[in-house]
Amino acid sequence: MTPTLPAETIVRSRSVERLVAGQFVTDGAGVKINRVLTNTLQRRLDPFLMLDAFGSDKPGDYIAGFPEHPHRGFETVTFMLHGRMRHRDSGGNEGLLTNGGVQWMTAGRGIVHSEMPEQEEGLMEGFQLWLNLAGEDKMCAPWYRDIPAEELPRLRTEAGAEVTVIAGSSHGVAGAVQRPRTEPVYLDVHLPAGASFSQRLPAGHNAFIYVYRGDVVIEGKGVAQTRMAILANPADADGVLVKAAEDSRFILIAGRPLNEPIAQYGPFVMNTQQQLYEAVEDFRAGRFGS
Repeated sequence: MTPTLPAETIVRSRSVERLVAGQFVTDGAGVKINRVLTNTLQRRLDPFLMLDAFGSDKPGDYIAGFPEHPHRGFETVTFMLHGRMRHRDSGGNEGLLTNGGVQWMTAGRGIVHSEMPEQEEGLMEGFQLWLNLAGEDKMCAPWYRDIPAEELPRLRTEAGAEVTVIAGSSHGVAGAVQRPRTEPVYLDVHLPAGASFSQRLPAGHNAFIYVYRGDVVIEGKGVAQTRMAILANPADADGVLVKAAEDSRFILIAGRPLNEPIAQYGPFVMNTQQQLYEAVEDFRAGRFGS
């Protein structure tokens, strides 16, 4: 049963520092996506490296999928709102991501995987977030977990917000995944028109929301559909209060910054150029695996 809980008390809400529209790009074998968090925002939104929003009911936009490709040095979190995607990797893992499910993968020292649609028609929609790993964790063993929708913790607030807690916690409900270094919070929030949702956030965490249905307001600033709002980090703010101008859905993401150098070459994210060179050489030599 989904618990109904009183709203968290926020003394001062964060405000919107900046709105971001993202940029439409193609990735994988030509899949069309909206890259909302790009590398120009990596320092500002540390520990997050990238957020892609994808959504289309045209098979030509997604059918080619993401054939085998490598990763090292970070984690990927794929949240599938609608659709079916098959995951296979060099560690021997295989899983099917379906409506409402989450795939959490730690690339660590290196993994090669593919993400291919298992549908030829209908809507495919979701998000992929890249979460950085601390330098001392970048060469950890790869890890993978599929979390079906029915296993994700949920709550309902007295104001009518329906919340899925993917990572971190909300209103005392712990999410499906916890990470001690970056302490990520990842919530999917459904908010009826006129309702409000409050979420406590540590002052040092970088945070943003992405609205994928409707229109919300934060401290008097409207955030329209398909817009990301980077939240300001005042020391005296203890969370964020979001009000729905209409029936709305958004993801709220926050995390503790690592404050480490970021060296990136495509799917490899390390701390130094030398480490990137080693990553490329290890991949070419076939040393990515379990």
